[in-house]
Amino acid sequence: MAAEIERVYLLRALPTPLPRGEVWRIDQGYLPLQSQVIDGNSHGSGAPIPSHQLEGRLRRITHSDGSVEHIHTIKSGVGLVRQETERSIDAETFAREWPRTVGRRLEKVRTRISVGDRVWEIDQFTHIPLVLAECELPSTDAPLDIPDWLAPFIVREVTEEPAFRNAELALRSGLLTGQ
Repeated sequence: MAAEIERVYLLRALPTPLPRGEVWRIDQGYLPLQSQVIDGNSHGSGAPIPSHQLEGRLRRITHSDGSVEHIHTIKSGVGLVRQETERSIDAETFAREWPRTVGRRLEKVRTRISVGDRVWEIDQFTHIPLVLAECELPSTDAPLDIPDWLAPFIVREVTEEPAFRNAELALRSGLLTGQ
């Protein structure tokens, strides 16, 4: 797994005007949770000890040119630094596994905007009234300048708030919409 270092911000609205960027329509679903375990026996019961949750995600991305990409991702960890592995899958695999995500789905429109050597991703969710901005960083101590067009729309940073993780949003959205 590779490290994903990402800062996430809650926005009060979609920035207007929004700079030109690549627009993706994303259908995203989360597979049932699985725990990684440590085979040790430090608590004396002989049972495995859960160390952290693994998050399995299926994503269908429809690009602005109409092309479609299917991705299976596994993530672990919380906060600024998480571990992530991604692989492309074919449409048939996606269709076969997608039903396993019922109740844990979300849809969003993502605009990817290049600013210097960074890419800002602005996500507007379709079934919940929420807009998030995120930016991946090369290291935990890398500086991140907030663009002038984005700053007035930021409510606060939510990187360390689990309620704003997409997996949690998908669960809440699924409960509301029955997806």
